[in-house]
Amino acid sequence: MQAGSGGKLAGDIAQALALPGATLSFHLKELLTAGLISAEQRGRTICYRAEFVAMNELLAYLTENCCADEQSCERPAGC
Repeated sequence: MQAGSGGKLAGDIAQALALPGATLSFHLKELLTAGLISAEQRGRTICYRAEFVAMNELLAYLTENCCADEQSCERPAGC
């Protein structure tokens, strides 16, 4: 998200998060499958970008449905 529409290379993400490549690959694959990120091959590496429309839709859904079935739900400020 912080990289904006330019995205970030997989190696840069791994370094910033101090994650092993296999762990990062697993999580990026899941985000890709969910449509929350996109990927573009750049030479021998991959550039990942957040899909902002999908991310915003997910946040809106989660905010709208926060504790929907609980009477005593304490929503964070702004919900």
